[in-house]
Amino acid sequence: MLRFARRLSAGQLDLGSSASQTQSMSHIYIRLDFGTDEEKAQLARHKLDGWKQAFRLDKKLLYKLDRPGGPAGEPAAKTVAAENPAPSPKAKGKSKDKPSESVTEKSKSAADGKVGLLVRLYFSSHERLSEQRWVARIPSEEPFKSASPKVIQQFDPEFEKADQQFESLD
Repeated sequence: MLRFARRLSAGQLDLGSSASQTQSMSHIYIRLDFGTDEEKAQLARHKLDGWKQAFRLDKKLLYKLDRPGGPAGEPAAKTVAAENPAPSPKAKGKSKDKPSESVTEKSKSAADGKVGLLVRLYFSSHERLSEQRWVARIPSEEPFKSASPKVIQQFDPEFEKADQQFESLD
């Protein structure tokens, strides 16, 4: 019996090669529009981070901030990085708190436009109940409720647009 097992390749122990038994995982997007309220968007982001850590949803719950109203049509995050050049080698010995404070101040001033949040829930097929609970929970909680949440599933016509937008955001 041991000799027979050695003849088979490592990927083929007792079954012939067939189609993959794993199905692709479906994902759902939740689009949130906070308008010009940067503070609520940051509160929502903080709440999502807390949930990710508490419920171990590292790759199952992903989100990206969307700031379409930057100057010259650029996202605000990229303009903040362009306004803050890298510190000179002489400044390395100084306090590191000052640059981070200036980044947050500039990000608040650069994000005077609209702020959106795109949340992606990515559960496998055997986690349908968890997926349904999160789809129901996120829009019903306070910082998300006021942001007019829109749930976008795979069969919705705007799913492809949301998927491309999520992949393009940094």
